[in-house]
Amino acid sequence: MIEIKEVSKTYDDHKALESLTLSIKEGEVFGMVGTNGAGKTTLLRILCGILRPDAGEIRIDEMPVWDNPAAKQTFFFVSEEPYFFANCRAGHMAKYFAGVYPDFSMEEFHRLMERFGLDEKRRVNGFSKGMKRQLAILLGLCSHTKYLFCDETFDGLDPVMRQAAKSLMAQAMEDRGLTTVMTSHNLRELEDICDHVGLLHQGGVLLSKDLEDLKIGVQKVQAVFESDEARAAVEEKLNQMDHRTQGRLHVYTVRQNAEEIEEIFGAAEVLWYEILPLTLEEIFICETEVAGYDIQKIIGE
Repeated sequence: MIEIKEVSKTYDDHKALESLTLSIKEGEVFGMVGTNGAGKTTLLRILCGILRPDAGEIRIDEMPVWDNPAAKQTFFFVSEEPYFFANCRAGHMAKYFAGVYPDFSMEEFHRLMERFGLDEKRRVNGFSKGMKRQLAILLGLCSHTKYLFCDETFDGLDPVMRQAAKSLMAQAMEDRGLTTVMTSHNLRELEDICDHVGLLHQGGVLLSKDLEDLKIGVQKVQAVFESDEARAAVEEKLNQMDHRTQGRLHVYTVRQNAEEIEEIFGAAEVLWYEILPLTLEEIFICETEVAGYDIQKIIGE
Protein backbone atom coordinates (compact mmCIF):
# COMPACT_ATOMS: atom_id res chain seq x y z
CA MET A 1 0.00 0.00 0.00
CA ILE A 2 1.15 3.54 -0.74
CA GLU A 3 0.45 6.23 1.85
CA ILE A 4 0.99 9.91 1.06
CA LYS A 5 0.57 12.09 4.13
CA GLU A 6 0.46 15.90 4.17
CA VAL A 7 3.09 16.20 1.44
CA SER A 8 4.16 19.70 0.35
CA LYS A 9 6.74 20.85 -2.18
CA THR A 10 7.66 24.39 -3.23
CA TYR A 11 9.85 25.57 -6.11
CA ASP A 12 11.02 29.12 -5.38
CA ASP A 13 7.67 30.87 -4.78
CA HIS A 14 5.51 28.24 -6.53
CA LYS A 15 3.69 25.65 -4.43
CA ALA A 16 3.68 22.48 -6.52
CA LEU A 17 2.07 20.41 -3.75
CA GLU A 18 0.36 21.62 -0.59
CA SER A 19 -0.56 19.26 2.27
CA LEU A 20 -1.53 16.51 -0.16
CA THR A 21 -2.86 13.32 1.42
CA LEU A 22 -3.72 10.21 -0.58
CA SER A 23 -3.81 6.42 -0.22
CA ILE A 24 -3.31 3.95 -3.07
CA LYS A 25 -4.40 0.37 -2.51
CA GLU A 26 -2.57 -2.68 -3.81
CA GLY A 27 -3.62 -4.49 -6.97
CA GLU A 28 -5.34 -1.56 -8.66
CA VAL A 29 -4.64 0.94 -11.41
CA PHE A 30 -4.67 4.44 -9.95
CA GLY A 31 -4.98 7.25 -12.48
CA MET A 32 -4.02 10.85 -11.70
CA VAL A 33 -5.35 13.58 -13.96
CA GLY A 34 -4.82 17.32 -14.08
CA THR A 35 -3.22 20.05 -16.14
CA ASN A 36 0.44 21.03 -16.26
CA GLY A 37 1.23 22.58 -12.90
CA ALA A 38 -1.34 20.51 -11.04
CA GLY A 39 1.45 18.59 -9.28
CA LYS A 40 1.24 15.18 -10.98
CA THR A 41 4.86 14.85 -12.06
CA THR A 42 6.16 16.35 -8.80
CA LEU A 43 4.11 13.85 -6.82
CA LEU A 44 5.42 10.93 -8.89
CA ARG A 45 9.01 12.09 -8.49
CA ILE A 46 8.58 12.38 -4.72
CA LEU A 47 6.89 8.98 -4.76
CA CYS A 48 10.00 7.57 -6.45
CA GLY A 49 12.43 9.25 -4.08
CA ILE A 50 13.86 11.49 -6.83
CA LEU A 51 12.65 14.61 -5.03
CA ARG A 52 12.45 15.17 -1.29
CA PRO A 53 9.26 16.76 0.04
CA ASP A 54 9.51 19.95 2.06
CA ALA A 55 6.98 18.51 4.50
CA GLY A 56 5.03 15.29 5.01
CA GLU A 57 6.07 11.77 4.11
CA ILE A 58 5.46 8.94 1.67
CA ARG A 59 5.56 5.30 2.71
CA ILE A 60 5.45 2.28 0.42
CA ASP A 61 4.57 -0.95 2.20
CA GLU A 62 5.21 0.95 5.46
CA MET A 63 8.75 1.89 4.35
CA PRO A 64 9.82 5.53 3.90
CA VAL A 65 10.86 6.14 0.29
CA TRP A 66 13.48 8.87 0.59
CA ASP A 67 17.05 7.49 0.63
CA ASN A 68 15.76 3.94 1.11
CA PRO A 69 17.05 1.35 -1.41
CA ALA A 70 14.72 -1.34 -0.04
CA ALA A 71 11.64 0.76 -0.83
CA LYS A 72 12.98 1.62 -4.28
CA GLN A 73 13.30 -2.08 -5.10
CA THR A 74 9.51 -2.31 -5.01
CA PHE A 75 8.81 -0.03 -8.00
CA PHE A 76 9.85 0.91 -11.54
CA PHE A 77 9.39 4.47 -12.82
CA VAL A 78 8.59 5.22 -16.46
CA SER A 79 9.13 8.97 -16.75
CA GLU A 80 7.53 11.30 -19.28
CA GLU A 81 10.89 11.44 -21.09
CA PRO A 82 12.43 7.98 -20.47
CA TYR A 83 16.18 8.07 -19.81
CA PHE A 84 18.57 5.67 -21.51
CA PHE A 85 22.36 5.52 -21.40
CA ALA A 86 24.15 7.33 -24.23
CA ASN A 87 24.69 5.20 -27.36
CA CYS A 88 23.35 2.09 -25.62
CA ARG A 89 21.42 -0.67 -27.31
CA ALA A 90 18.01 -1.84 -26.11
CA GLY A 91 19.45 -5.15 -24.93
CA HIS A 92 22.08 -3.34 -22.86
CA MET A 93 19.35 -1.51 -20.95
CA ALA A 94 17.70 -4.83 -20.18
CA LYS A 95 20.97 -6.23 -18.82
CA TYR A 96 21.41 -3.12 -16.67
CA PHE A 97 17.95 -3.41 -15.11
CA ALA A 98 18.46 -7.16 -14.63
CA GLY A 99 21.31 -6.16 -12.33
CA VAL A 100 19.12 -3.67 -10.47
CA TYR A 101 15.96 -5.75 -10.07
CA PRO A 102 16.51 -9.38 -8.97
CA ASP A 103 13.24 -10.61 -10.51
CA PHE A 104 13.87 -9.09 -13.95
CA SER A 105 12.95 -11.66 -16.65
CA MET A 106 15.25 -11.62 -19.69
CA GLU A 107 13.15 -14.38 -21.24
CA GLU A 108 10.04 -12.23 -21.04
CA PHE A 109 11.97 -9.22 -22.36
CA HIS A 110 13.14 -11.13 -25.46
CA ARG A 111 9.60 -12.35 -26.10
CA LEU A 112 7.95 -8.95 -25.73
CA MET A 113 10.59 -7.14 -27.81
CA GLU A 114 9.91 -9.56 -30.65
CA ARG A 115 6.16 -9.18 -30.19
CA PHE A 116 6.43 -5.37 -30.37
CA GLY A 117 8.80 -5.50 -33.34
CA LEU A 118 11.68 -3.82 -31.49
CA ASP A 119 15.31 -4.73 -32.23
CA GLU A 120 17.34 -5.42 -29.09
CA LYS A 121 20.60 -4.80 -30.96
CA ARG A 122 19.57 -1.37 -32.25
CA ARG A 123 20.86 1.75 -30.50
CA VAL A 124 18.09 3.42 -28.49
CA ASN A 125 18.98 6.92 -29.74
CA GLY A 126 17.78 5.74 -33.15
CA PHE A 127 14.34 4.84 -31.79
CA SER A 128 11.34 7.09 -32.35
CA LYS A 129 9.58 8.69 -29.36
CA GLY A 130 6.91 5.99 -29.44
CA MET A 131 9.48 3.19 -29.64
CA LYS A 132 11.38 4.62 -26.66
CA ARG A 133 8.12 4.73 -24.72
CA GLN A 134 7.37 1.11 -25.65
CA LEU A 135 10.85 0.04 -24.57
CA ALA A 136 10.52 1.84 -21.22
CA ILE A 137 7.16 0.19 -20.51
CA LEU A 138 8.50 -3.25 -21.44
CA LEU A 139 11.55 -2.79 -19.20
CA GLY A 140 9.24 -1.78 -16.37
CA LEU A 141 6.97 -4.78 -16.78
CA CYS A 142 9.86 -7.23 -17.15
CA SER A 143 11.40 -5.92 -13.91
CA HIS A 144 8.54 -7.66 -12.07
CA THR A 145 8.32 -5.01 -9.38
CA LYS A 146 5.27 -4.75 -7.15
CA TYR A 147 4.53 -1.19 -8.33
CA LEU A 148 4.81 0.52 -11.72
CA PHE A 149 4.76 4.33 -11.87
CA CYS A 150 4.13 5.94 -15.26
CA ASP A 151 4.15 9.65 -16.13
CA GLU A 152 1.95 10.44 -19.18
CA THR A 153 1.84 6.71 -19.73
CA PHE A 154 0.74 6.38 -23.34
CA ASP A 155 2.08 9.64 -24.76
CA GLY A 156 3.61 9.01 -28.19
CA LEU A 157 2.02 5.57 -28.68
CA ASP A 158 -0.31 4.89 -31.57
CA PRO A 159 -3.76 3.40 -30.76
CA VAL A 160 -2.66 -0.19 -31.42
CA MET A 161 0.38 0.08 -29.17
CA ARG A 162 -1.66 1.83 -26.48
CA GLN A 163 -4.06 -1.08 -26.38
CA ALA A 164 -1.20 -3.59 -26.36
CA ALA A 165 0.46 -1.82 -23.43
CA LYS A 166 -2.82 -1.70 -21.51
CA SER A 167 -3.31 -5.42 -22.12
CA LEU A 168 0.16 -6.22 -20.78
CA MET A 169 -0.50 -4.18 -17.64
CA ALA A 170 -3.85 -5.89 -17.11
CA GLN A 171 -2.19 -9.30 -17.51
CA ALA A 172 0.52 -8.38 -14.98
CA MET A 173 -2.19 -7.33 -12.53
CA GLU A 174 -3.92 -10.68 -12.95
CA ASP A 175 -0.74 -12.78 -12.84
CA ARG A 176 1.21 -11.12 -10.02
CA GLY A 177 -0.93 -8.37 -8.51
CA LEU A 178 0.89 -5.44 -10.11
CA THR A 179 -0.18 -2.02 -8.81
CA THR A 180 0.08 0.76 -11.39
CA VAL A 181 0.03 4.51 -10.76
CA MET A 182 -0.24 6.59 -13.92
CA THR A 183 -0.74 10.22 -14.86
CA SER A 184 -2.48 11.69 -17.87
CA HIS A 185 -4.10 14.86 -19.13
CA ASN A 186 -6.67 12.73 -20.91
CA LEU A 187 -9.60 11.35 -18.91
CA ARG A 188 -10.76 9.20 -21.82
CA GLU A 189 -7.36 7.51 -21.96
CA LEU A 190 -7.64 6.29 -18.37
CA GLU A 191 -11.29 5.28 -18.35
CA ASP A 192 -10.91 1.75 -19.69
CA ILE A 193 -8.00 0.72 -17.46
CA CYS A 194 -8.21 2.57 -14.12
CA ASP A 195 -9.88 1.26 -10.96
CA HIS A 196 -9.46 4.50 -9.05
CA VAL A 197 -9.06 8.05 -10.30
CA GLY A 198 -7.73 11.15 -8.55
CA LEU A 199 -8.07 14.70 -9.84
CA LEU A 200 -5.19 16.98 -8.84
CA HIS A 201 -5.60 20.73 -8.92
CA GLN A 202 -3.31 23.47 -7.64
CA GLY A 203 -1.18 21.07 -5.63
CA GLY A 204 -4.00 19.22 -3.91
CA VAL A 205 -6.47 16.40 -4.50
CA LEU A 206 -9.81 17.78 -5.64
CA LEU A 207 -11.44 14.38 -6.00
CA SER A 208 -10.37 10.75 -5.41
CA LYS A 209 -12.84 7.92 -5.91
CA ASP A 210 -13.20 4.37 -7.18
CA LEU A 211 -14.28 4.55 -10.81
CA GLU A 212 -17.06 2.02 -10.30
CA ASP A 213 -18.46 3.98 -7.36
CA LEU A 214 -18.40 7.14 -9.46
CA LYS A 215 -20.32 5.50 -12.27
CA ILE A 216 -22.88 3.77 -10.04
CA GLY A 217 -23.61 6.87 -8.00
CA VAL A 218 -24.14 9.34 -10.85
CA GLN A 219 -26.70 8.97 -13.66
CA LYS A 220 -27.80 10.95 -16.68
CA VAL A 221 -31.49 10.88 -17.58
CA GLN A 222 -33.32 12.49 -20.48
CA ALA A 223 -37.10 12.72 -20.49
CA VAL A 224 -40.17 14.33 -22.06
CA PHE A 225 -42.98 15.01 -19.59
CA GLU A 226 -46.72 15.09 -20.13
CA SER A 227 -46.99 18.38 -18.24
CA ASP A 228 -45.08 20.93 -16.19
CA GLU A 229 -46.79 19.54 -13.10
CA ALA A 230 -45.45 16.06 -13.85
CA ARG A 231 -41.94 17.49 -14.35
CA ALA A 232 -42.08 19.41 -11.06
CA ALA A 233 -43.22 16.28 -9.19
CA VAL A 234 -40.27 14.30 -10.55
CA GLU A 235 -37.73 17.04 -9.86
CA GLU A 236 -38.73 17.10 -6.18
CA LYS A 237 -37.41 13.53 -5.91
CA LEU A 238 -34.16 14.04 -7.84
CA ASN A 239 -30.79 14.84 -6.31
CA GLN A 240 -29.82 17.09 -9.19
CA MET A 241 -26.26 17.96 -10.11
CA ASP A 242 -27.14 19.44 -13.50
CA HIS A 243 -30.33 20.19 -15.49
CA ARG A 244 -30.48 21.27 -19.13
CA THR A 245 -33.32 21.65 -21.60
CA GLN A 246 -33.69 21.43 -25.37
CA GLY A 247 -37.26 22.36 -26.18
CA ARG A 248 -39.44 19.83 -24.34
CA LEU A 249 -36.51 17.52 -23.71
CA HIS A 250 -35.09 17.68 -20.18
CA VAL A 251 -31.64 16.24 -19.44
CA TYR A 252 -30.70 15.65 -15.79
CA THR A 253 -27.48 14.53 -14.17
CA VAL A 254 -28.32 13.20 -10.72
CA ARG A 255 -26.49 11.66 -7.78
CA GLN A 256 -28.65 8.53 -7.50
CA ASN A 257 -28.35 4.92 -8.63
CA ALA A 258 -30.16 3.46 -11.63
CA GLU A 259 -32.73 1.58 -9.53
CA GLU A 260 -33.88 4.77 -7.82
CA ILE A 261 -34.15 6.54 -11.18
CA GLU A 262 -36.21 3.70 -12.65
CA GLU A 263 -38.58 3.85 -9.69
CA ILE A 264 -39.04 7.63 -9.90
CA PHE A 265 -39.55 7.89 -13.65
CA GLY A 266 -41.44 4.61 -13.94
CA ALA A 267 -44.21 5.98 -11.73
CA ALA A 268 -44.23 9.46 -13.28
CA GLU A 269 -46.36 10.96 -16.04
CA VAL A 270 -43.74 10.96 -18.78
CA LEU A 271 -44.10 10.48 -22.50
CA TRP A 272 -40.61 9.00 -22.68
CA TYR A 273 -37.40 8.70 -20.63
CA GLU A 274 -34.01 7.07 -20.97
CA ILE A 275 -31.05 6.49 -18.64
CA LEU A 276 -27.77 7.16 -20.46
CA PRO A 277 -24.22 5.97 -19.63
CA LEU A 278 -21.87 8.68 -18.42
CA THR A 279 -18.24 9.02 -19.46
CA LEU A 280 -15.56 9.61 -16.84
CA GLU A 281 -15.15 13.15 -18.17
CA GLU A 282 -18.86 13.89 -17.73
CA ILE A 283 -18.79 12.57 -14.17
CA PHE A 284 -15.79 14.71 -13.28
CA ILE A 285 -17.40 17.78 -14.84
CA CYS A 286 -20.45 17.35 -12.65
CA GLU A 287 -18.55 16.48 -9.47
CA THR A 288 -16.15 19.40 -9.78
CA GLU A 289 -18.82 21.92 -10.74
CA VAL A 290 -20.68 20.95 -7.57
CA ALA A 291 -17.41 21.61 -5.69
CA GLY A 292 -17.27 25.06 -7.30
CA TYR A 293 -14.61 24.44 -9.94
CA ASP A 294 -14.69 24.80 -13.73
CA ILE A 295 -13.44 21.40 -14.93
CA GLN A 296 -12.82 22.68 -18.45
CA LYS A 297 -10.21 25.09 -17.12
CA ILE A 298 -8.72 22.44 -14.83
CA ILE A 299 -8.20 19.66 -17.39
CA GLY A 300 -7.64 21.95 -20.36
CA GLU A 301 -10.21 20.32 -22.64
